Amino acid sequence: MTCRENYISIARRTGYDHMPVSFNMCPSLRERYEAYVREHDLAFPVGEGFVADLPVDRAPDEVFLRDYYRGKSFRTGTVIDAWGVAHEPGSPAAFHMTYMHHPMEDFDSPEQIEAYPMPVFRDGGLAAQTEQVKAIHAADKAAIGSMQCTVWETAWYMRGMENLMCDMMSGDPMATALLDRVTDIAVQRAVSFAKAGADGLFLGDDIGMQFTIMMSEELYCEWLKPRLRRVIDAARAVNPDVIVFYHSCGHVTELIPHLIDAGVDVLNPVQPECMDFREIHERFGDRLSFHGTIGTQSVMPFGTPEDVRRKVFENLDIAGRHGGLYVCPTHLLEPEVPVENVVAYIQACADYCR
Repeated sequence: MTCRENYISIARRTGYDHMPVSFNMCPSLRERYEAYVREHDLAFPVGEGFVADLPVDRAPDEVFLRDYYRGKSFRTGTVIDAWGVAHEPGSPAAFHMTYMHHPMEDFDSPEQIEAYPMPVFRDGGLAAQTEQVKAIHAADKAAIGSMQCTVWETAWYMRGMENLMCDMMSGDPMATALLDRVTDIAVQRAVSFAKAGADGLFLGDDIGMQFTIMMSEELYCEWLKPRLRRVIDAARAVNPDVIVFYHSCGHVTELIPHLIDAGVDVLNPVQPECMDFREIHERFGDRLSFHGTIGTQSVMPFGTPEDVRRKVFENLDIAGRHGGLYVCPTHLLEPEVPVENVVAYIQACADYCR
């Protein structure tokens, strides 16, 4: 198999020749890792390339500061994203953690949501996406369109989680207005990736916590599942074979059947601190593939290289020779992760397939 065929075959559970590696690092760990790579001439196979999203037009920061954050002051380094969410930096050590300010937190009517300046994604970016897909394919990689924070997270970032939860539980029309506007945009982006020829879509919204799901099954099925299905169905109407990855941190066991029913092919990250991979695979492995399973709360920062290697082998054994698992760390690798453990993970992937 080519590398691209190998990558797709893992998701389809039709066998594989080698295990591509996948991981992200905070800046300080990346510096140490890159120094190690230069010294030891380390190389490894990467199975995917990511396609850029459509270009976006957005309201300027001044509009959000004037109309939605009046009277608020932010720390230096605060960034307002395209959705109007202000991300205020915390400790430098907390690389990917910010304090979020919600521009819709004081809204009290759906009319305010309808009037809100959502970002406008330009369909004119399809040609550039198509060229990116061709370049990724020419490099023998699978082309993936990334759309994490697909519906739920994008919506609560703007409204505030508690507010949006209350809107949903009370059937407030504000929940319908907000979730529908966000879903409309997600559909547009997903369709564009599919038209560009992407092999897969990486969707996701965190719907789990450390030991339980974030909301009841009933609430999820009423408000979020139909909208996720709408995004997936729209992409599959263009390309029936597109592979759908779905990310949610935490414990999501009770919601996995609903994710499968909505059209998800691959679940990420299956945190071992929250769910047991062997149990999850036994229950769902005939219908679902997986991406992750190597704990970034446990073995990556606190284990030995031998522990990392053992866990990689164990999880690939569980998945079996047909595939169904892209074994990799479950989240960003933070400063406390030893470089030796990153190297042990890469080497284990290579050695297992030998």
